[in-house]
Amino acid sequence: MKSQSVRVHLVRPPLDTAARQGRFGHARPCPEYAGLRGLDTGEWAGLTLDEVAAETPEALHAWLTDPGYAPPGGESVDALVARVGAELAALPPGTHRAEVEQAVVRAAVVHALELPAAAFWRLDVRPDSVTTLTGRAGRWNLLVGRPQEELPGT
Repeated sequence: MKSQSVRVHLVRPPLDTAARQGRFGHARPCPEYAGLRGLDTGEWAGLTLDEVAAETPEALHAWLTDPGYAPPGGESVDALVARVGAELAALPPGTHRAEVEQAVVRAAVVHALELPAAAFWRLDVRPDSVTTLTGRAGRWNLLVGRPQEELPGT
């Protein structure tokens, strides 16, 4: 008995200007895969980590240590992991390629490996890299560190 597999290439693009300046971005869309859009940082969008720390240090600490805490008007790490996990579960068999933000790659890995949500902040994703997940029947495997130029059709 063999079930059809799903392969997902999560492509982390090069850093944009906001990321280079350390600013929280808006939840950048991922048109073909709506559930893989970026993390919604709510009222913190456009601010640097230092600016948020200066304005609301307790809230920033809560967000970085409690996966259930959401920034004002934003989403928690728990919510992001659940959203990304639902999108992955809904993918039809075949190979999928999505250009996503670092937070989405982190969330996908946490979901795929059934890690505790607290592991989210312990994962680093290099810009201009590819993370590959393969799965069948709800079980995921992770391929880490494959250079983007090795992807077919890129």
